[in-house]
Amino acid sequence: MKKTLAHQLADYACALRFEDLSNKVVHEVKRRVIDSLGVALGAWKEEPCAIARKVALDFSAKHGSTIIGTTHKASPDWAAFANGCAIRYFDYNDTYLSKEPAHPSDNISAALAAAESAGANGRELITAIALAYEVQCRLCDAASIRARGWDHVTYGAFSTALASARLMKLDPAKTRHAVNIAGVAGAAMRQARAGELSHWKGVAFANAARHGVYSALLARAGMTGPAPIFEGQMGFEKQLGVSLGDVGEKFKGAPEMILKTSIKFWPAEYHSQSAIEAALFLRSQIGDLSQIKRVVIESHDAAVDIIGSEPEKWKPKTRETADHSLPYITAIALIDGEITDRQFEPRRFKDPEVWKFLENVRVERNAELSAMYPDAVANIVHVDLADSRRVTRRVDYPLGHAKNPLKDSEVEGKFNALVEPILGQERGKKIIEIIWKLDEAESVDELLRACVMKE
Repeated sequence: MKKTLAHQLADYACALRFEDLSNKVVHEVKRRVIDSLGVALGAWKEEPCAIARKVALDFSAKHGSTIIGTTHKASPDWAAFANGCAIRYFDYNDTYLSKEPAHPSDNISAALAAAESAGANGRELITAIALAYEVQCRLCDAASIRARGWDHVTYGAFSTALASARLMKLDPAKTRHAVNIAGVAGAAMRQARAGELSHWKGVAFANAARHGVYSALLARAGMTGPAPIFEGQMGFEKQLGVSLGDVGEKFKGAPEMILKTSIKFWPAEYHSQSAIEAALFLRSQIGDLSQIKRVVIESHDAAVDIIGSEPEKWKPKTRETADHSLPYITAIALIDGEITDRQFEPRRFKDPEVWKFLENVRVERNAELSAMYPDAVANIVHVDLADSRRVTRRVDYPLGHAKNPLKDSEVEGKFNALVEPILGQERGKKIIEIIWKLDEAESVDELLRACVMKE
């Protein structure tokens, strides 16, 4: 009888070793840890991050995990949640585009929490992160679930459960039960990203990470979960109305999917990255912005559906809506000449003059760009001027894309811009040095101590 997908995933996770990873994959994991800690520390004081931290700080654990920026150890699942909120909140962590888009560095909060609690070393942490990327990205390749009303973070419950089980050194049977427990109660509604967005948009995967760690903890203690979780009569495929096909057959060789993911250069939803790049280029060509009469953004179906179609996108009332609005992001790049955290402050995205500008911004579908997706994440920005001229810029692979990757120095530069104002240059440099040597670390303790905020 053919093995179930849960069996295949468990066998793969338990057999994987650090020595199986290529040098490129190890290096890329380190880059993603730098990137993720940078955005987490940068967002540390933001409201939902502070809320999650406040809740987690009320509880301590004997074999706990550190809440980033503090010395407090909460239960590993709650640490994964609090830290996951910070990694994700700015919408500045990495991206994978496929049938189902995702932000696979979301898995890092679970891996860090499980690694610390289990006393894992740096090599084991790197292996677990590479595993989580592999699982989430291959599930995203297998089937899209958002059109059926389910959020992409649903796949994250499986990837974080497997990464946590790997770090806790669970055997294949207990690892499979961790997957089963994660799956039976891990489906997340797509409403988190529809209509007027809320804090939950930025913390939905943090909740999946919490659930993944929790599932592994229960399985370690002997809790069993229902099976077959994917193929069963009332299982994942039936409930979500999708077929995962032969995805289990993909888990044969060493993990490599992290190499196909992209790092964000600007703090906004990934489908807007090429539009930002195009808008900033055009701004330098236009000169007098008062001459702009109309902006037309040609985009692919995924971008239009996710960030360019709902009326709320033209009058954003929350940060979460603003950083998921293709018209707003493109317009504000033209107006301000930059995309930073400042562009997502209420006084900016609620500015009546900005809303007036947005009345003349249009989003259109482009069949050619749609056919190129997800290999390319292209946008074409046209700006019509008062003198009847039209200036145009097309970008297929924005800076940071897997086909146009950031240099190590640029990854460090992004980290420094986020962290130095908070921790200072020397402490930021120390964190980077620790991560580049992560495969030599006996534990994650030194790294987490380096991230403690100033009093």
